[in-house]
Amino acid sequence: MNIGSIAEMAGVSRAAVSRYFNNGYISEKKREAIRQVVEETGYRPSVQAQTLRTKRTKMIGVIVPKIASASIGRIVEGILSMINENGYQMLLAVTQNDPKKELEYLDAFSEKQVDGVILLGTVFQTEHKKILKNLSVPVVIVGQQVPGYNCVFHDDYHAFYDLTRLFFERGREKLGYIGAIRQDVAVGAERYRAFCDVVRDMGHEELAENYVTADFTLQAGYEKAGELLEKCRDLDGLICATDTMAAGAVRRLREMGIRIPEQILIGGQGDAQIARVAIPSLITLHYSYEKSGEIAVQMLMEALAEKGTQQASKEMKLGYHIVEA
Repeated sequence: MNIGSIAEMAGVSRAAVSRYFNNGYISEKKREAIRQVVEETGYRPSVQAQTLRTKRTKMIGVIVPKIASASIGRIVEGILSMINENGYQMLLAVTQNDPKKELEYLDAFSEKQVDGVILLGTVFQTEHKKILKNLSVPVVIVGQQVPGYNCVFHDDYHAFYDLTRLFFERGREKLGYIGAIRQDVAVGAERYRAFCDVVRDMGHEELAENYVTADFTLQAGYEKAGELLEKCRDLDGLICATDTMAAGAVRRLREMGIRIPEQILIGGQGDAQIARVAIPSLITLHYSYEKSGEIAVQMLMEALAEKGTQQASKEMKLGYHIVEA
């Protein structure tokens, strides 16, 4: 079987069959006729032949820092839905939060000749930018704002500014903060910068010192909550960079006999299931993670359609809302 055989059996032109397999426009009547023949014969076009003809692999490389993360899972779901809709397949690479692995996978994807790359990056170093600059395929970065590159990110600063301000509005004036490493600009630096600006604006600049850094795990939230309480024994509010950290902190505070939220109000970010099932539910920030994944693929498809022309980088900043307990 070949395209000519399919065309003859379906009563359409070879060009119509080609457009069918390449997601081009054909009438619904022709599309249905071709679909029926394809189902009856079990025909599948040669991937190698398509690649040689179109110079495309129909593969998108997606690099993520980890898979045991609710937010990353939701982004990948959004990416996958749009990749499937556009007739592509996904190659998923997991770096285990190792920036060197990101560099290795970027190199590997370049060698494997994927049509494009979506990078859910955390820490961008000089080496990253060198490799990105030399890639021959379009790249979209999700979760970080990197000037000069197509990227989709959330408004981390204003989200955490509003969250911190809400704690003051609820009468909490002895706040603490569990954050991420500052090299992670979005989660580490921007969220903590917002916390510092609010406590300064509210006349409690000294609270910026009520700060510890944690990994993105329950255990880290558990341990660092204890460390922060040793450092600041009179806290009445605790803001965490993620819901996972916040859930770990809840467990530690309960073991210490601290009533939540009566004695200490706790908030996080992500609107994850763990925040909803916690008792009591956590105050959290909702980000449109699935949407960010969808937009990343749309940007990549636009870049592929414009390949060979001069393109300006595009940035998309998404909003948020507070989910109150």
